Amino acid sequence: MYKALLVSSAIALSSLATTALADGAVTGAAGGAVTGAIVGGPVGAAVGGVAGAVAGAVIDPPPREVVTYVQAQPAPTAPVVIQQPIVVGKPIPADVIVTPVPDNPKYAYTVINDRHIIVEPQTHRVVQVLN
Repeated sequence: MYKALLVSSAIALSSLATTALADGAVTGAAGGAVTGAIVGGPVGAAVGGVAGAVAGAVIDPPPREVVTYVQAQPAPTAPVVIQQPIVVGKPIPADVIVTPVPDNPKYAYTVINDRHIIVEPQTHRVVQVLN
């Protein structure tokens, strides 16, 4: 039973690590596995790896240059207002128009509810909300 649990946990961990899109998830998995191994042995390593991958998948903030650029952009003349909360890691509605950041195509921005929002252009996932 112990061996089956260990093997299934290792398979789940490797599956999670290979499907992770963010480098942070893989780094988090490795760190969690080490911590889990220290605390709980082999089973703790597997469980800690999964927990670390989830925690490591948190979105890294954009570079300072991107934030500075977006903050300097004027709000559009037609304000966008949405009722749903704007949450880092969650996508904004697909019909909201986003503008690419010229020097860094990994990011785009929009202004919603009078707040500048930095997003991933392909997914519209919120990376950072600026005041």
